[in-house]
Amino acid sequence: MASRSFRVSRSDLSSTDSDMLDSQNAKPPLPPPPQNRVTFARRTSSGRYVSYSRDDLDSELGSNDFLNYTVQMPPTPDNQPNNNGNNNPGSAQKVEEQFVSNSLFTGGFNSITRAHLMDKVIDSSSDANSHHPLMGSAAAAKGSSCSVNGCDSKAMTDTLPCECDFKICRECYIDVLKTGNGICPGCKEQYKTTDLNEAMESWRALPPPPSSGGSKMERRLSLMKSTKSMLVRSQTGDFDHNRWLFETKGTYGYGNAIWPKENGFGNGGHDDDDVAEPNELMTKPWRPLTRKLQIPAAIISPYRLLIAVRMVVLGLFLTWRVQHPNTDAVWLWGMSIVCEIWFTFSWILDQLPKLNPVNRATDLNVLREKFESRSPSNPTGISDLPGIDIFVSTADPEKEPPLVTANTILSILAADYPVEKLSCYVSDDGGALLTFEAMAEAASFANMWVPFCRKHNIEPRNPDSYFGLKKDPYKNKVLSDFVKDRRRVKREYDEFKVRINGLPDSIRRRSDAYNAREEIKAMKEQRMKKADDPIEAIKINKATWMADGTHWPGTWMTPSASHTKGDHAGIIQVMLKPPSDKPLCGIGEEYRLIDLSNVDIRLPMLVYVSREKRPGYDHNKKAGAMNALVRASAIMSNGPFILNLDCDHYIYNSQAMREGMCFMMDRGGDRICYVQFPQRFEGIDPSDRYANRNTVFFDGNMRALDGLQGPVYVGTGCLFRRIALYGFDPPRSKEHSRSFCFGRRKKHNTIANASEENRALRMGDSDDEDLMTLSLSPKMFGNSNLLIDSIPVAEFQGRPLADHPSVKNGRPPGALTITRDLLDASTVAEAISVISCWYEDKTEWGQRVGWIYGSVTEDVVTGYRMHNRGWKSVYCVTKRDAFRGTAPINLTDRLHQVLRWATGSVEIFFSRNNALLASPRMKVLQRLAYLNVGIYPFTSIFLIVYCFLPALSLFSGQFIVQTLNVTFLVYLLIITLTLCGLAVLEVKWSGIELEEWWRNEQFWLIGGTSAHLAAVFQGLLKVVAGVEISFTLTSKSSGDDDDDEFAELYVVKWTSLMIPPIVIIMVNLIAIAVGLSRTIYSVIPQWSRLLGGVFFSFWVLAHLYPFAKGLMGRRGKTPTIVFVWSGLIAIIISLLWVAINPPAGTNQIGGSFQFP
Repeated sequence: MASRSFRVSRSDLSSTDSDMLDSQNAKPPLPPPPQNRVTFARRTSSGRYVSYSRDDLDSELGSNDFLNYTVQMPPTPDNQPNNNGNNNPGSAQKVEEQFVSNSLFTGGFNSITRAHLMDKVIDSSSDANSHHPLMGSAAAAKGSSCSVNGCDSKAMTDTLPCECDFKICRECYIDVLKTGNGICPGCKEQYKTTDLNEAMESWRALPPPPSSGGSKMERRLSLMKSTKSMLVRSQTGDFDHNRWLFETKGTYGYGNAIWPKENGFGNGGHDDDDVAEPNELMTKPWRPLTRKLQIPAAIISPYRLLIAVRMVVLGLFLTWRVQHPNTDAVWLWGMSIVCEIWFTFSWILDQLPKLNPVNRATDLNVLREKFESRSPSNPTGISDLPGIDIFVSTADPEKEPPLVTANTILSILAADYPVEKLSCYVSDDGGALLTFEAMAEAASFANMWVPFCRKHNIEPRNPDSYFGLKKDPYKNKVLSDFVKDRRRVKREYDEFKVRINGLPDSIRRRSDAYNAREEIKAMKEQRMKKADDPIEAIKINKATWMADGTHWPGTWMTPSASHTKGDHAGIIQVMLKPPSDKPLCGIGEEYRLIDLSNVDIRLPMLVYVSREKRPGYDHNKKAGAMNALVRASAIMSNGPFILNLDCDHYIYNSQAMREGMCFMMDRGGDRICYVQFPQRFEGIDPSDRYANRNTVFFDGNMRALDGLQGPVYVGTGCLFRRIALYGFDPPRSKEHSRSFCFGRRKKHNTIANASEENRALRMGDSDDEDLMTLSLSPKMFGNSNLLIDSIPVAEFQGRPLADHPSVKNGRPPGALTITRDLLDASTVAEAISVISCWYEDKTEWGQRVGWIYGSVTEDVVTGYRMHNRGWKSVYCVTKRDAFRGTAPINLTDRLHQVLRWATGSVEIFFSRNNALLASPRMKVLQRLAYLNVGIYPFTSIFLIVYCFLPALSLFSGQFIVQTLNVTFLVYLLIITLTLCGLAVLEVKWSGIELEEWWRNEQFWLIGGTSAHLAAVFQGLLKVVAGVEISFTLTSKSSGDDDDDEFAELYVVKWTSLMIPPIVIIMVNLIAIAVGLSRTIYSVIPQWSRLLGGVFFSFWVLAHLYPFAKGLMGRRGKTPTIVFVWSGLIAIIISLLWVAINPPAGTNQIGGSFQFP
C-alpha cells in the first residue's frame, strides 16, 4: 500500500547547517545524534497499523538518547493512495493543512504519536456549528477557500470571474465552464468569460507565484540571513548600527539616510546618482511610540520630604523608647520595642522603592503609521507587527467553569490585532473532555461573534460581559442593522450558554450509552465463546467517550489506568487553523444570520493543548504547563511575544496588545523583557470589604517600581518577550553592568568569571552565529532541533524597527510581511514530543529557561530572574482597562489566596532567589523591593504579638511606657500625622481613593494575623523538614447567581486560618471590659494607663472589623453583625449606668481623673 511521507523531524533537521557552521569556524564537528525520525503509517482494513522506516525504541534514556514517534494518518477523502493531486505541491500542502486541522494528535512517553481524524467534535448541530472549522469544509467560513459545496481548495486570489465575488477555485471554475454552461454558482448569472481558452490565456499572463522551495526553517531564516550580508562591522567585531544606517545603500526604508530615487528599482543600474533622500524623512520627524510622564513636583516633592521626615522621627522615637524603659513592666516594654523596630524596618523596605513613581502613555496612531501604513518597504500595507502567542491556562473545570474560559477565548479571538499574527493556546492541565468540547463550542460560536465585534466595534469583546452591561448598548452605533444583528447574536449566545452548561450531562449520558453498548458486546462475545458455561459478570472500564464514538485520550470521569489527572497522554488539537494573509470578507444576510459582506471573517489560530502526565514525574503545576506551551508554540507559530492570561481574565480593551507592543517596538524596547498590565476585577462588592481590588498594590507599588527597573510579574496579564523567557541576557548587556549604587560602571570581568547562576547566553549584541554554542543547546532547551532553530527567528522578529539612528539592534521595515508557513503533520508531531513528560529531563527548563520551578509563586521568581540578568520591565496602565477578571469575595477563599502568595514569598526568602543574592545588574531599590517580597510574611510574627499587647496592658494594669508624658504623645502625633500625609499624597499620585487605602490597611492586619502567620510555619516546615506545600486552586465564579450578585460574600466557610483573628478580637474585647471595670471601681484609678490600652485595642478592633463582618455572615437580608453590635452597645450602656449610679455605699463614680 502506498503511503504519503512527510519531511522529517527534530533529530536531523538542522544537522547539515550545524556541520557547515562548525567547518566554517574551524571547530571540531559535533557528534551526530542518532538518526531517529518521525515516520508515518496507515491503518489497514484489518485494523492493523503499518509503519514505514520505523527504528526500534531505546529501552532507556541517556543523555543523548532520543525517542521515535509514529504518526498514523487515517484515510480521508483528500488522502487516498495514488491520488493524482499529490503531484501538485500546493494541493499537497492544502490537503495536509486540512488533515491537521481535523485531527486530534496524541502521544507521549514510550508511546506512538497518533493523528486521529475527528469525524465529529461536538454533539450540537446548530447553524453556528454548521461552519465549524473542524467539520467538513471549514475554510468556507474562515479562509480564502472555494465556496462550492464539497470543495476546500484555495479560491482564486488574482481576479474572481464574477462581479458577485463568489469565491471559486480554478478547478471548479474550469468545471463550470466545461459542464455548467458558464453559470456562476453564486448569483446564477452567466460569466463574462465563458471561453475556456480565453481564461487559460489570462492566467498565463499573470506573474508566477514565488518559489517556496527549501525546508520550512530555511524559508524562515532566509530573510534574516539576507540582511546579514550587508552588515558592517566595527573594529571590535560588533555590529555597528550607525555605520550601517549611514554608509550603506540598502533599501530597508526609513532606517537609511540614502534613499533610491523614484523608478530606481529594478533598472539594473547601480549608479550613485540613483539615490536621493526620501520625502518622508524630510517632512516627517521621528516620533516615539511611548512617553514617560513624571509625577508633578507639587506632589512628589512633599511626598519624598515626608518620607525623610518620618524616617528621622521614627529613628528619634525608637532611640527615646530604648532610653526610657518601663521599669514596672519590663517584659511589656521589651516586646513592644522589638516589634516597633521590626515595623520600622519593614516600612522602610516598603517605602523606599516608592521614591520615583512614573506614568506612561502610548501613541497608537504612530504604531499604525510605522507598522501598518503603505511605504516603500511595505507597498501593500500588510501589517509589519510581530506575532503574539496568547496562553490561557486552566486546570480543573469544576473550579474554573468552562463557560468562563470560553468567554475568555472569545475575547482573545476578537482582539484588535492582525489576525494572521495572533495565535491562542489553551492549556488544559486536567485533560478534561469537558474543557475540550467547550473550546470546540467556543471556536464554533466565534464564527459569528468575532465578525459581529469587528463590524460594530464592540467593547468589551467578552460576550457575557457585553450582554451584561447596564449602560445603553445602542450608544454611538451608527449602522442601521446593529439592533437586528445584536438581537440575533444575543439569541445565539443564549443557545451557546445552554450548550456549554449542558456539556457535563451530555458527556455523561453519551459515555453511559457507549459503555452500556460495550458491555452488551462483551456479553455477546462471551456467550459465543462459552455457550454451555454460566455467564459471569463482566466488568469493563467506564471510559469517557468523544462525540465521534472513540475514547477520550485524556482524563476519564471514572479514573482508569492512563486516564487520570496525573496519568494521561499528551493531546494537541488545532481548533482553528492558521488564517490566510489577506482579508476575507463574508457573505450577505441570505446565507448568514447577519450581513458580513464587508467584514473580515478570518479567525486567529486556536490550539487546545494538554501536556502529557505520568506517575513518577514532577509536573511542576502551572509553571510546567506554561513551559510546555512555550515549547509547543515555538514549533507551531513561534510568535516573538507571549501574552499569558488566567482562564478568568479576559481582554476588556481590544487594543491592549497594541499598547503593549508600543513599548516593545519603541527605541530601547529590545531591552524590555515584559510589559505588565494591572489586574482589574469584576464582581467585587461595592465596599470592597477584603481589598480584593488591590488598588494600592497595582496603582501604587507597581507604578513606583516602574520608575526603577520595572514592576514585578504578577502571574497574568503580562506580555513577554520570548527570548527573555529562554534565559538570554538583554542586548548590549556586556557594555556595562549596574554598580551597587545607582550609577553605571564598565564591566571588567568576563563572562567566565561570573557565577553559573548569573551567567546567561547572550544573544543580540552582534549577529555572530556562534554566540549560542550548539553543544549547549540540547542541554538547555532539549533535543528538538525545530525548537532550537526557532530561537534566532524569534529574536530577530522581536526587534524594533531600525527607523532611527539611535535604534540599536533593530530590524529592517517590512521584514515581517512574509507569509506564515502552513501547519503540517510532522510539525504537530514535533509539538507532541516537546510536551511529553520526559522532555525536560536533563535540561535547563524550569531552572534557567522558561517559568522557574520551586515555588508556588512562580510568577515572582520568573520576573526576578529576568531582572537579575539586567532586563527591564514596563508597567502599562491603559485608559480603558486592558484585562478584567474575577477575584474571590468570600473570606475563606480570600485568605487561602493570600496564604498561597505568602507561602511563595517565604519559599523565595529561603531559596537562591533571595534578593540578598542578586547580581550587580539589579538596581539597589529594585533589590529592596524584591527583598520586601520575601520578608513581608515574617512581619506577622511581630504583628500578632503587638495585637495582644493592648490586652496584656489592660489585664496587667501597665502600659508600654512608664507614663503618658508629653514627649511620647508628641512623637505619636508626628508619626500619625506623617502617615496620614503620606497616605493623602500617595492617593494623589497613584489615583486611588482614600477608602481603598484604608481597606488595604485593614486587610493587611487581617492577613498578617492569619494567612501570613500560617505561611511562615509552612515555609519553615518545608525548609527544615522537607514537607511539601499543597497548592489550593482559587475558585472562579461563573456568575450564574441572578438572585444576589454578592451572595458568596456572606457565605461562612470555616478554616483554621480564622482562629488567630478570632482570639485577638475576643481577648481585646474582654480586656477592654476588664480594664474599664477595674479603673472605675478602683480606689486610685489609673486613667492614663487605661486610655493607652483602650486606644490601641480599638486600633486593633477597627482593623479587624471587616473580618468580624465576614465571620458573622447574615441572617436573611440583615447582616448578623448588626445583632452583635446591638449586644455590645447594650453591655456598654449597662456598664455606664452602673458607673453613674453605683451600688449602695459608694459615693464616688470612679475617683478623680488626673491627666499627666
